[in-house]
Amino acid sequence: MSIFTIGYEGLDMEGFLALLRTGNVETVVDIRELPLSRKPGFSKSILSETLRLNGFEYLHVPELGCPKPIREQYRQDGNWPRYTQHFLNYLAQQDDVVGELAAMATTTTCALLCYEADYNFCHRSMVASAMHAVNDLPVHHLQRAALRIALTDARPLEFA
Repeated sequence: MSIFTIGYEGLDMEGFLALLRTGNVETVVDIRELPLSRKPGFSKSILSETLRLNGFEYLHVPELGCPKPIREQYRQDGNWPRYTQHFLNYLAQQDDVVGELAAMATTTTCALLCYEADYNFCHRSMVASAMHAVNDLPVHHLQRAALRIALTDARPLEFA
């Protein structure tokens, strides 16, 4: 088992689903505080239905979303170290939820979902690290570059 993370920034639904399949993900865990998106198909109701129709489970865990005051401060100052510290302080208060999710990840292949393409600048990497500290499962980040490689590898060969 592994813990996966995924961001849907820059992906359409087809690419998003393909990325989930590359990790053999079974359950998508939406860790956005508010599971709404301006991007068509990625708000909670339509996303959960699309995932279900494609063989994935969906779980929304708002307690692991970044609280609005922390997000707003980051939007104002762009100070990533401050954002990280504030979110880690918040996350330290969520031990029960992190523990439950870490336990679940030992029985089903989960992908933590948020928006940002770059996991280095998304709270999902911090949540994944907190889960890893509980269950020692490896963390993998599903990214578009991996999808390009996978799709390229799947193309039939042409011979002259």
